[in-house]
Amino acid sequence: MKTDHQLKQDVTTELVFEPSVVEAHIGVSAKDGVITLSGHVPTYGEKYGAEKAAKRIRGVRAVANELEVELATSGKRSDSDIAAACVAALQANASVPHTKLEVLVSNGWVRLEGKVEWQYQKAAADHALRHLLGIRGISNLIDVEPIATSRDVKAKIEAAFKRSAQIDAQLIDVETKEGKVTLRGRVHSWLESNEATNAAWSAPGVTLVENQLVIAP
Repeated sequence: MKTDHQLKQDVTTELVFEPSVVEAHIGVSAKDGVITLSGHVPTYGEKYGAEKAAKRIRGVRAVANELEVELATSGKRSDSDIAAACVAALQANASVPHTKLEVLVSNGWVRLEGKVEWQYQKAAADHALRHLLGIRGISNLIDVEPIATSRDVKAKIEAAFKRSAQIDAQLIDVETKEGKVTLRGRVHSWLESNEATNAAWSAPGVTLVENQLVIAP
């Protein structure tokens, strides 16, 4: 098992090789497997990229992203301009049912609301806006409406686990109830835990995934 010092070094090195971030902006600390990112970055996309890079490191149990977005003068836009750019970006993404969504912008912070049938549509909406100029953050409050029974959802998730090369399906128990999925058991890394969560979200009708998996390298 890696020490906190090793985790800090690994995350710092990963940030150097992550093209979407400038590592000089970012401070890294580690305690009990939890990585904290601190400092200031010029875009929300860089904040997201730093968090994604930290989560790739084996042994990381959680990431606290305390990075603050401080826009350069050239990156500042009015809320109305940001809202217009968001609407255009959602309309341009074929995976997003944009007619079912609402965009609210306040002080550069984007709030997404509405209802979709699949988790990938909710994720696609977030992804479509992540790198737009002027955005300080995104609150994705889109609801996923259940369209399948709990039994169907459980079967689809378990089948997805078995197909995945990164998941040891025998070590994970899946519980479903009214669109909520609870994962219990153990995995070998944060990456495997994240893969299990993504696989659970991929089933139709899932509205919430509660990951109670224990990381035991």
